Amino acid sequence: MNNATNSSDQSGIGLDTLVIGGGQSGLAMGYYLSRQNRKFLILDENQRIGDAWRQRWDSLRVFTPAKYDGLPGAPFPADPLSFPHKDELAGFFAEYAARFDLPVQTGVRVERLWHEGDRYIAAANGHRWEASNVVVATGAERCPKVPRFAAELDPSIVQFHSSAYKNAGQLQDGPVLVVGLGNSGAEIALEVSRTHPTLAAGKPAGEIPVKHGRAAARFVLPVIRFAGLYVLNLGTPLGRKAVPALKAHGAPLIRTKTKDLAKAGVEFVPRVAGVEDGVPVLADGTRAQVANVIWCTGFQEEFGWIDPALLEDGGMPRQYRGVALDSPGLFFLGQDFLYAATSATLPGACRDARYLASKIPAPVTRGSALSVTQARGVAHSSLPE
Repeated sequence: MNNATNSSDQSGIGLDTLVIGGGQSGLAMGYYLSRQNRKFLILDENQRIGDAWRQRWDSLRVFTPAKYDGLPGAPFPADPLSFPHKDELAGFFAEYAARFDLPVQTGVRVERLWHEGDRYIAAANGHRWEASNVVVATGAERCPKVPRFAAELDPSIVQFHSSAYKNAGQLQDGPVLVVGLGNSGAEIALEVSRTHPTLAAGKPAGEIPVKHGRAAARFVLPVIRFAGLYVLNLGTPLGRKAVPALKAHGAPLIRTKTKDLAKAGVEFVPRVAGVEDGVPVLADGTRAQVANVIWCTGFQEEFGWIDPALLEDGGMPRQYRGVALDSPGLFFLGQDFLYAATSATLPGACRDARYLASKIPAPVTRGSALSVTQARGVAHSSLPE
């Protein structure tokens, strides 16, 4: 539990809906739940609202212009054609939660979720919360993905996942191998190439065919946004074909393109196939003699904390548009390609939250949303030893 919260027992406060995850998706859902006058609570594992963005690399700016970076009921307060810094977005989220008095309890990483009787039970740190409905809004970046052979790298090589990258000061002298050429890999490779010889392993899924910037924000990105929301989704014939392919291959490069990397002197190499004698080995058999490795290999959804009875045999939820098909009252929000190509982005998450809020059953007894003060003490009785 967050030390700043009050964990005293207030088991008399009944929750209609529990939202697990207080990032952009959870906050958007909170807005709609508050408009429905529900008793709800948002749990977030970070110590501060917005930390999921604050903890990313120092120079990161979002790819979408400010005009698309707002949350329900509040546009982002900046030049509409600008691209906010990640700390500006984090600050906006914190101010948003305060403005709408959303009940967010921070410092709580839910360890278990199961169904008991007519209620869902979430447990963390020896406490439990009960609710008729649960929205899992943990997003698409809960569990960094690194190949198993990464553990075989020589200890003298500095290595970490992109989620731990802040700036080039974390690297030791010598060449850097950036593994993975999605948007994060391209941005990080370009940055570290200014101070270190840099190799980039992998191939991008594609590139948007225009230069990223204000002109694109005015003329091109609105078209891409429209397509991502209303065409490339599971409700259209084209979307049902395209979304699985996009999910398998990843998003195209948006701001930093391969020509930008080549101009900066980044050397493109084949994918990393394994490790031999502590050194990365490429698919063509070449050994990459590097001093640093940054794994820009993405994230994987991890639902091992959810009771398997609520999931399919493969450990994933069986759902359509975020509504669990076999577990009434359970919903999912913010995952990659949940419904559309944009489901993990701000515009897509807000649209999905509005839809899910309309699908949550009306509470048996209606009441006002929890205030922030009430939320600080809504942890239920301690779990048995």
